[in-house]
Amino acid sequence: MSATIIPLAGVIGNPISHSQSPKMHKYWLRKYGLLGDYVPLHVHEDNLEQVLRTMPQMGFAGANVTIPHKVNVMSIADQVSDRATLIGAANTLIFKNDGKIYADNTDGYGFMANIKQNAPHWDPKAGPAAIFGAGGAARAVIVALADAGVPEIYLSNRTRPKAEALKSEFGARIKIVDWVQAGNMLDDATTVVNTTSLGMTGAAEFRVPLDGLKPGMVVTDLVYTPLRTRLLDEAEAAGCTVVDGLGMLLHQGVPGFERWFGVRPEVDDELRQVMLR
Repeated sequence: MSATIIPLAGVIGNPISHSQSPKMHKYWLRKYGLLGDYVPLHVHEDNLEQVLRTMPQMGFAGANVTIPHKVNVMSIADQVSDRATLIGAANTLIFKNDGKIYADNTDGYGFMANIKQNAPHWDPKAGPAAIFGAGGAARAVIVALADAGVPEIYLSNRTRPKAEALKSEFGARIKIVDWVQAGNMLDDATTVVNTTSLGMTGAAEFRVPLDGLKPGMVVTDLVYTPLRTRLLDEAEAAGCTVVDGLGMLLHQGVPGFERWFGVRPEVDDELRQVMLR
């Protein structure tokens, strides 16, 4: 009689105690009555490859990857998806039966699914998008918006060279705006995205002038602590459709869970409530 194999998955980072992913995946495992577990794994950069190569032998079906490992896993993985290659980072790993590691990036998928769920009328082709920030999250958002057909992307970052690097990589569709003029991006934009940590609990405030916000815009903030940021509050007061950042976290977890545990989970109000407790 063969033993039942109980699949494991986890999230790798340094630090890792802040991650909300275990709460989400454990909820899904309970909801769908599945055997398995999802655990936080504190892994130092020096040990990353050794840990990843050992995990398949320990019964892990895969893992999520968070700061600071999302770029480094790209060179360790045996196969990398086109999306992850384009974004330059991976957040989801699948361990094959032969122990090989497949790296993917589901951040752009999570971003788009969150907007489609909470702003179903959104038309990416209606006009330019304004993006604040030029880090890893911005890369995923740029790829997702470009794929969706956004005609032009205004990009502003506190340090201009990081924004210039993205323009050189992603091409003429990107227009750089100096940070001191960042509020001007709102004049023509129909989609507005904050990918910075500004406005997050414990971080500096988001001080960009927001008087350019107007009805009809879709405004989303990737910050989800607090759930309602100054950007979202002012956007709602201006008549915009607002989309908080929690949904991106929830939706980006869906493809990985499906691959590891064999069931495609739903992102619904009950899950949101669980995550907000």
